[in-house]
Amino acid sequence: MPPIADGAFLVRNEFLSADPAMRGWITDRDNYAPPVEIGDTVRAFAAGVVIESRNDAYAIGDRVMGLFGWQEYAAAAPAQVWRKVGEPDLPLSLSLGVLGLNGLTAYFGLLDVLRPVAGETVVVSTAAGSVGSAVGQIAKIKGCRTIGVAGGPEKVRQCIEEFGYDAAIDYKRTDDLETALATNCRDGVDAFFDNTSGTIHDAVLAHINLHARIAICGTASYPNWEPWHQGPRPERHLLVKRATMRGFLTADYAGRFDEAICELADWIRDGRLTYREDIYEGIDTAPASIEKLYSGHNTGKLIIRV
Repeated sequence: MPPIADGAFLVRNEFLSADPAMRGWITDRDNYAPPVEIGDTVRAFAAGVVIESRNDAYAIGDRVMGLFGWQEYAAAAPAQVWRKVGEPDLPLSLSLGVLGLNGLTAYFGLLDVLRPVAGETVVVSTAAGSVGSAVGQIAKIKGCRTIGVAGGPEKVRQCIEEFGYDAAIDYKRTDDLETALATNCRDGVDAFFDNTSGTIHDAVLAHINLHARIAICGTASYPNWEPWHQGPRPERHLLVKRATMRGFLTADYAGRFDEAICELADWIRDGRLTYREDIYEGIDTAPASIEKLYSGHNTGKLIIRV
């Protein structure tokens, strides 16, 4: 059992998260966070219960979510905590998904970066994923028309039947993605939430409207950026359409997490925001989980129950 210092507390992790960003965290070069060194505990979000404390702000029994790593017990400091989980009527596992990093990413990426207006057309890549599915549903709550891009017939079905998209495109079975987009976005694209980069990004940019907004959330279509990838240039689309493309990190909005969680939780309780979880049993299943994410084998937010 790890010892705890003054000001720290001991968390018994109940759920561990597997997220696409983790592939970047374990590479041998810096991006927006230093790499996990060989021999270190894998950096990861986890949710659990405080079982011992030397910090008055964290009492025994508090439920917390933060960067506690892939381990059963974590000697944690306040800086590692993303939030105390204050929704006793909802499952703790949601704090790693729709009420955690995924839901917060969807909330701020859509509402702050894309700023959708009722009646606009919003396109989402990896539309059935844990972030994309929330983006599509929040856009519908705000009165937008939503088009999802996903891989495989089952994920297309999820987009339509479970997450309420107005239309969905299976990029794996579409020979001409631009034509498929033109068919489903006859009035063009006003906002694009991009989780993939690559060919999907290039195809959507050909259909953006005047003053369109593009949010860059992820680049999942590329396993690495060494060497740097080459492809169609976006500049002419952005210039002619006076469009805006912006990257963002959810951590930039840390001061507003409570605002977002409150609204997301209310939408869940009202039945307007649904979710899927793909829960693996036992910490031994953690190492293979990142590959499952990138091969598309998960059927919801991928979580390991410790």
